[in-house]
Amino acid sequence: MEVGLAWLLRAAWIAGTLPILVASIPSSRLSPVHGVLSGFASRGKTRQSSSQKLTVPQSFFSHFYLVAVVWTTILLLATWHYAYKMAPLDSVSLHYSTIASHLTGGSHIFSLHKSRSTSAQHRHRVWRSVFLLLLMELHVMRRLYETLYVFNYSSSARMHIFGYLTGLFFYIAAPLSLCTCCAVEVFNFTADQVAEINVEGRDLLSITGSDWWGYVKPITKLGWFEWIGAAIFIWGWVHQCRCHAILGSVRKERTSEYQIPHGDWFELVSSPHYLAEMVIYAGLLVASRGADFTVWLLFEFVVANLGFAAAETQRWYLHKFEDYPRKRRAYLPYIY
Repeated sequence: MEVGLAWLLRAAWIAGTLPILVASIPSSRLSPVHGVLSGFASRGKTRQSSSQKLTVPQSFFSHFYLVAVVWTTILLLATWHYAYKMAPLDSVSLHYSTIASHLTGGSHIFSLHKSRSTSAQHRHRVWRSVFLLLLMELHVMRRLYETLYVFNYSSSARMHIFGYLTGLFFYIAAPLSLCTCCAVEVFNFTADQVAEINVEGRDLLSITGSDWWGYVKPITKLGWFEWIGAAIFIWGWVHQCRCHAILGSVRKERTSEYQIPHGDWFELVSSPHYLAEMVIYAGLLVASRGADFTVWLLFEFVVANLGFAAAETQRWYLHKFEDYPRKRRAYLPYIY
C-alpha cells in the first residue's frame, strides 16, 4: 500500500511537470499549449484577461496555507508520535509502555510494525520524515501569516480556478510526499490508537505522555545531510521573507500603481521569492538525503512551475516599465 501511495504521488508530480516543460519549449507549434497553461497559471498583475469567468479572488491564496498548516500539523503530530512509540533511535527495542500495552491489550498494530520498526535504517527514515515535516510546518505557517498580514491583494486581482485547485492539491500532496516512507504505517497506527481510546477509554495524556525530551532527542541524532539541508532551507526561508516584505510594500500609498521592487535578491532576478522557494525545496531535498524519488519529483515540479511563472512575470515587468533593469534575470541569477 505504501508503494501504491508513493507511485500515485510520483505520477501526479510527473503529470504536473510534463505540460510545463512542453509549454516552455520555444516553438510556434507549441504556442497554443503555452497560451492555455499561461491562462491557467496567471494571477494578479500577470493576468491580462478582463473576464472573471472561472476565476476566484487572488486573496484566496490564504486557503492554500490554511489547508497546508492544518494538514501538515496533523501529519507532523501523527508521524512524530508514531516515531516516538515505534521507531526509537536509542534502542532496538520498542518503547516499554507500547510493548506492554500491545501485549496485554492484544492490539494488532504491534505485530504489523515490529519488523519495520526494528530496522535501524527504517527508524532513521521515520525520524527524517519528522524533521522534514517540521521544516515544512515552519514554511507554511509563515506563508499563512504573509498572506493575511503582509500582502495587500487588490480587490480586482484574480486567479484561474484551475490554478486555485492546483494550489490546494499541491499543499496536500507536498507534505505527504515528505513522509511516504511511513505514511501508511502512521495512518494505521493512529487509527489503532484512536480506536483504543474509544473502546478502552484510555486517557489521551497517557498516550502522548510527558516525556518531551524523548520526543525531541532523536532529532538531535540525525546526520549532517539533514542539518545541511536545514541550513539551506533557512537561507531560502529568510530571503523569501525579506522579498515578500518588499513585494508587500511596492504599491504606492492610496493608489493601485505597481512599482519596480528593489532590494535583497530583487537586484539579481525579477522573481526572487520564486528563487527562494526553489532554495527552500532544495533544502528539503538535501535534508531527505535524496533517498526518496518522490521528493526529487516534488522538487522538479517546484522548479518547473516557478520557472514558468517567473518567465511570465519577467515579460510583464519588461512590458510595464520602460526603465526596468535589463540586467535582471527572471529566476536564476545571470542564467535565466
